[in-house]
Amino acid sequence: MTNQAERGGLREQRKARTRRAIQEHALRLFLDQGYDATTVEEIAAAAGVSHMTFFRYFPTKEAVVEDDDYDPFIADLVRARPAGENPLEALRAALRTGLDAVLDTDRDAVYARTRLIVTTPALQARQWHNTATTGDLLATALADRERRPVDLRLRVIAAAATAALTTALTAWVEGDGADDLRSLIDQAFAALDPEP
Repeated sequence: MTNQAERGGLREQRKARTRRAIQEHALRLFLDQGYDATTVEEIAAAAGVSHMTFFRYFPTKEAVVEDDDYDPFIADLVRARPAGENPLEALRAALRTGLDAVLDTDRDAVYARTRLIVTTPALQARQWHNTATTGDLLATALADRERRPVDLRLRVIAAAATAALTTALTAWVEGDGADDLRSLIDQAFAALDPEP
């Protein structure tokens, strides 16, 4: 007989599988048919769920592309960096560690999502808000790591790092994914370092 915790764990695993299936089918349809030509109903049908189930996992069609677990994962990696480390270096190192984990398992999905965001006007328009939200999350992670409140300095550092990441991701898409994303991010962060 299973206990309540085991049932809860199985339920969460099933929900995670459903969420991932919806995203995978959405990306495939967007790439095959185009973002604007693909409906929520088509995505739901391809994933074997109702359109109401789709909306339980994603509040909008845009969210199926934008939503991921990467930002909280990166924020946790930032918090784990040594407190005395330069904040910009802590962000770069955390991003590098996170990318190593994500690209080894989800490179094609990350590229597909990034390409859709960079090339789809409806998603581009939302990118500023999403980038600002990521910057706020990273500034909070830096502050937590230093055991201090978020201040202007940490916000600026997080915003600069987020801009560097976004620019590297855009360059990756513009190069059709041929360049190594890790190298592009290293180059982008190097541009943020002051000249000697």
